[in-house]
Amino acid sequence: MSASPLSLLVALVSGILTWTLLEYLLHRFFGHHRALVRRSPFGIEHTAHHSKGDYFAATWKKASAAAVVLALMTPLSMSLLGLGNGLAYSASFVSFYLVYEWLHRRLHTAEGVGPYGRWARRHHFFHHFHDPSKNHGVTSPLWDWVFGTAATAPRITVPEKLAMRWLVDAESGDVHRHLQGRYDLRRAKKG
Repeated sequence: MSASPLSLLVALVSGILTWTLLEYLLHRFFGHHRALVRRSPFGIEHTAHHSKGDYFAATWKKASAAAVVLALMTPLSMSLLGLGNGLAYSASFVSFYLVYEWLHRRLHTAEGVGPYGRWARRHHFFHHFHDPSKNHGVTSPLWDWVFGTAATAPRITVPEKLAMRWLVDAESGDVHRHLQGRYDLRRAKKG
């Protein structure tokens, strides 16, 4: 029996929602829960990312994890949802994981473009530089709203040693003029 267009759409959206939930849970618990951080490869990599700012786990590690998840998920989802819906669910889950990886790297390496890009940076950098117990969703605030961990700030203060290249003017060492209404630098104390 072939999948209907509506059931395919539901499978695609369900895969995306499942990824965003897993993104939230992994980040919140394996990235920040004290008892789990040091016990998981994700937690170890995530700690390095927070402490160095521009550190990201090697692409081969992420690709390997995605391949294992896809290999395990696809047969299971096909047996539960049927061939077409199972493939659609698995493909959207892994595709949105790749979107997450791309977006997360772009947040740290390039200035935000458009309303979503600007929102995503402020949302994520609040988590990095103000309160790591908030804003665990990188691609979406949905699960932060659901679980009460969403937060905002009118301005994001970034420690000078972790400032992203796109944020700071290389000549003056200050936040670029067009970003000064949204970001500040916390300078290292001299002496």
